[in-house]
Formats: sequence, C-alpha cells, structure tokens
Amino acid sequence: MIKTVFIMDLPSMNELPEMERWYIRYHAPEAMNMLGPWMTRYRSYRAVPPPPRAEQYGYYNYRVSELWFRNITELPPVVGMGTNLSGQFFELTWPRWMQGAISGELYAPKWAGRPEGPHPWAQVFVPAGATEDFLGHFTVDEKTYVRWYIAFKYPDGVPVEEGEKWFLNVHSKEVMNQTGLIRYFSHRALEVPDIPNQYPWHRVTEQWYENYDAWRKSVIDSPPKYTKPPWAKYDKYPFFEPYVDFISTFILERATDDFLRDWRTYP
Repeated sequence: MIKTVFIMDLPSMNELPEMERWYIRYHAPEAMNMLGPWMTRYRSYRAVPPPPRAEQYGYYNYRVSELWFRNITELPPVVGMGTNLSGQFFELTWPRWMQGAISGELYAPKWAGRPEGPHPWAQVFVPAGATEDFLGHFTVDEKTYVRWYIAFKYPDGVPVEEGEKWFLNVHSKEVMNQTGLIRYFSHRALEVPDIPNQYPWHRVTEQWYENYDAWRKSVIDSPPKYTKPPWAKYDKYPFFEPYVDFISTFILERATDDFLRDWRTYP
C-alpha cells in the first residue's frame, strides 16, 4: 500500500478563508471523483501554529493531506492529470491566489528551491508504512503528542545512496538522542511510473514530541551533538537548506477531515 502526501503552504493567512472554501467545497470532491474507486483513505490535517523559532525549518502553514492507494500497479492513469474516469480532460478549479503561483503548470515544481516562494505544495509518494521505525510505538493514551512532519531531499549533486548512508547510519542515531523525542520514523520516497514531473523529495519523516516545550528543548535549547555530512552546504541542523531541500510543518494526532468516511456537503 502506498500514499501520496501533499504538504501545503499559503503566502499569508489572508488566503486562508478562500483556500478552505476551495479545498473543502471544490478540490476534495474533484479528487474523490477522479480517484475514489482506487483510494482506500483520504485524510487531511490542518497545520497547527509552529513552536517559537520553528519557522526557520521551512515551515508550511496550511495542510498535510494523505491519499492512500493499494499499490503502485493499481494507481489510476488520472493521478497527476486533469482527466476524469472516462478519460476526458477537464479544468480543475483553483483559488485565485494560486493561479498565478502555478502558472497553469499543475505538477511542475517550478517554485521549488526558492525560499521566498511561492511554494503552494510539495508532493511525494511513499509506502504507507514507515520504511524505518527508529524509536518504536507507545500506547496512544500514554502520552499526548505533536507531530513534526518533514519532507527533505539530498542537495543537487549528492548521490542518493551517499545521502542515505549518512541519514541512516549517522544522523538518525544522533536525532534519537534528543531528550524530548518520543516517536521517530521515516518513509523513503517512491518513484511512480507514468507520473510526469515528480517532485524531487527523497524522504518523509515524522518526529513526535509531547508538546511544544519538549520540541523546543530537543531542537533549540538542548540539542544533541550532530555530525555534519561532508556534502552539506547548510551549516546548521538538519543540514538541509530550508524551503530548498527541507520543509516541515506541525500537525496533531487526529485528521481534521476524513473525506471518504465523513464527507459532508459544503457549507
């Protein structure tokens, strides 16, 4: 089973009312119309405000959406294309502010790699289950948690396997020394056939903390010692340039919307 992850950002909170109307009233129904027979889950999480000083980690301020499918071979040809189930092309509805940002190139990552934006969303295909689980599970009611939801790619020119060797054998082991970290797992990105202009992300990773104070102590106030990889051009943890090679957001445990189960008319 796989999922396609969208991490979304707004230029400012002025766009929030329009974006919420667009996403709930237009986009989610269009996605279910195109992909519903193949999807097993369609959940979306509204981002929560970041802890103080977390914006420097490529913070995306709007939503994380996860669309689950059984496997790559069953992905319909409509994924990433403006077609309906009969193969007819149709025009997707877009909010006004986003039309200029995407310039009609729906899945071309032309805004990627520019810290000043715009960067309406990042997309990555990953296995539904984590490929690495570094800290293991805990009972749900045992602790509260805020999820630091991260996507990153190795910088241009760095062989993926070289980056993976550093991440798995060095960096992840040092991250586990964070004092307030209670859950830590990662999904290695998949390349999906027949999907044009796929985004260049290599991993989606989650780091969970009991609350904002625990995140701040672990990441800002009392971090463990980290080993900078020899290929890094960015000197600070996590050694990926924000908005270029590293983006992140914060969500809670329960999805804000579970569209396949709880769909309601709008408004």
